Parts: sequence; C-alpha cells; structure tokens
Amino acid sequence: MSPTLVAILGIVVMLGILLLRVPVSFAMLGVGFFGAVIIKDVDAAIHLVAADMYRQFSSYTMAVVPLFILMGQVLFRTGTSAKLFDTAYKWFGHLPGGVAATTVAASIGFSAISGSNSASTAAVGSVALPEMKRYGYSPRLAGGAVAVGGTLGILLPPSTALIIIAVQSEQSITNLFRAALAPGIVVGLLLLATVFVMCRLRPELGPAGEKAGWKERFSSLSAASETGLLFLVAIGGLFAGLFTPAEAAGVGAFGAIVIGVLSRRLTWSLFWTSIIETLRISAMVIFLVASAIVFGRFLSLSRLPFDLAEWVGGLPLAPIVILLIVMGIYLVGGAIMDALGFLVISIPLLFPLVGELGYDIVWFTIIVTMITTIGAITPPVGVNVFITSGLDKSLDAVTVFRGAAPFLIPYALAMTVFVIWPETILFAV
Repeated sequence: MSPTLVAILGIVVMLGILLLRVPVSFAMLGVGFFGAVIIKDVDAAIHLVAADMYRQFSSYTMAVVPLFILMGQVLFRTGTSAKLFDTAYKWFGHLPGGVAATTVAASIGFSAISGSNSASTAAVGSVALPEMKRYGYSPRLAGGAVAVGGTLGILLPPSTALIIIAVQSEQSITNLFRAALAPGIVVGLLLLATVFVMCRLRPELGPAGEKAGWKERFSSLSAASETGLLFLVAIGGLFAGLFTPAEAAGVGAFGAIVIGVLSRRLTWSLFWTSIIETLRISAMVIFLVASAIVFGRFLSLSRLPFDLAEWVGGLPLAPIVILLIVMGIYLVGGAIMDALGFLVISIPLLFPLVGELGYDIVWFTIIVTMITTIGAITPPVGVNVFITSGLDKSLDAVTVFRGAAPFLIPYALAMTVFVIWPETILFAV
C-alpha cells in the first residue's frame, strides 16, 4: 500500500472516529501513531510520538497558552465582564437596540482579554441576557447578539486559536496578533452597525434603554480603564517589541492578579478556581497541539500534502478559484465540528497547498480563522448558540440560530474586503 493511500485512509478513519464523538486530540494522536507504524515501523512511530510530545510539552513558546488563559480567568471571576457591560451600556444603552449593541461592545472588550469564544459568550451573556429581557428585547435579537459577540474571542488577540496555529505552522505569534487586531475591530464595528440598522428599521426588536448623563458615562470609563490599561501594557508591549509573547502573557497574568488583589475582588477561593480552570483548559489545548503535530508528521511522511499541492497546482483553475474552494471547506468544517479542532487538523494538509498557490500564510490564517469562527453560530454544532441557550432556559437553540443569521452579512462583507484587498490585514505585519 502506497504512503499516499495510507494517509487518505487515515483521514477517512479519523473522520469516522470523530463521528463517534471521540475527542479530536485522541483521534489525531491514534491515527498519526498507527499511520507512522504502517509507513515506517513501530520503533520509528514511538520515537516520533515521544520526540514530538516532549518537544511540545517542554516548549517555552507554549507558556503563552496557560498564562493568557490565567489572565482571562482571573479577570472573568473578579467581575470584569459586568464592569465592561456597565461601561458600554452607559454609552450605547439609550440608542435603539442599545442593550444589544452594549452586548456586542462588551464582547469586543472581553474577547480582547479572554482569547476564547465560549468564555466570552458565557461571561457577557450571563450579564446581558437578563438586561435585554428586562427591557423587552426580541428573544431572537438578544440570543443572536450574545452568540455572535462571542465569536470575536477566537479572532482578537490574545486568541488561543491564533497561538496554536502559530505554533503548529511555525509562524510568529506577534505577527498573527498584529494582523488580527484590525480585522477583529472592523468586524466588531460592523456587528454594532448591524444591530443599529436592524433596530432602526424595526424598533420593536430592541427598545432604547435609559439615557445616562455625560458625567455617568465618563465616570464609567474608570471601571473599565484597568482592563484597558492591562491590555495596552501586555499586548501593546508585545506589538512594540518590548516583550516576547511569553513575557507579554506573564505580564498580563500578573497584572490581572494585581488588579484583583488591589480591588479586593480576588479571594483565595476565586484564585484557586482560576488556577484549576487554567490547568484544565491548558492541558486540553497543549495536548491538542501535540496530537496535531504527530498527525502532521504522519501526513508529512506520506507526502500527501505535497502531492496534493502539486496536483492542485497542475489543475487548469485560477488560484482564486482554488482558494474559494479551500475557504468553502473551512466553512463546512467549522460548521460540523469545533472550530479549533478543525483548524489544527487542516493545517498540515491545506496550509502547504495555499503556500504553493502563492498566498501569504499570515493573511490566510486570519481569513480561515474568521471563516471557522462563523461555525460557532451556524448549525449543527454552533457552540456559542448552545452556550447562549443554556444561559437562559426560555431561549431555545433554534431561536438563537435565527437571531444570529443576520449577523452573517457583516462577516461576509468583511471577508470579501479582506480577500480582495489583502493589505487591509497585512499592513500591520
């Protein structure tokens, strides 16, 4: 059996295992190991797994993951999401759809410190959903605003997904963070504009809330300033070249703890809970990356990615057509499985292909991250949708899916601009 055929069968087997709801990391590790056994031998496969596992778990670069996660956990458990929501509400709440816009604005702020779709959705949704219910908002708009706001968690720095992609595809974490910042802000602003347009056309969707005075508005900024200052120091220092990614993550985590202690909101109980959650999430993420690297090594041994790139390069199709096909694969993949899982599976197979076509890998990374995060609000998986419906038992998943659907328009508009003009992403790199 040829190595290429072994790789194709391995991918088919892995997809079958995933349909049985086996965790992505175990599926990739198992298929990668046994595939290497078939192509080489048992000793080579054991050496491959041992070397990759050791290199990954001992990597200094991977210290970024638990430190940024710890920063987000501490800020979340000390009430940061509530303060961000209150600040945004003081500024936007009096406008038509203002509470929904507040939800999106707070999601932008919390996404910039959490690096996670699900964490942002749960944190902001727990505060926003009761408020929108109190003001008589349409359940569809309320659920949709919470679910779609959380999608920014995977795009804005310090996105855990971008860190993993950088490590797996040997890119610069700093470059990916720089490239993602402007697209993330643009998408956030387009989501805000969508809320205002919808509620201007149909005011019954989101009645205006109470109007705060200018004094209240400016005083509310102090409540969120500590979070903004922390982001500015950690991520700004990274962009300015003052910190390495690991140092920036360390500064962020330490700063979050200091803020919690000085404000007397961080108790020993909350700190311990933050540590446990950080360990749990970090172990899952790092094991996922290690398994993905083993799977990628197996594909490299088979030479399938290179054969695929050579075969596609010889097709009588324009590179843009092939790119659109690849984007379609990511759109479907993100819809039927966890976005992060699909990203790590696809990197060893599709990234060499895109590189062969002549596209910039940093640009492509941001594009596919945007595409796969849409899967968090589309059926059948829709992680953010099910988190949102779980926060409010009166919201069923179908209602939230329908509420999130109009927000696909600004995402499509943003991606169209970024594909036509790549410099809108690459100017910061």
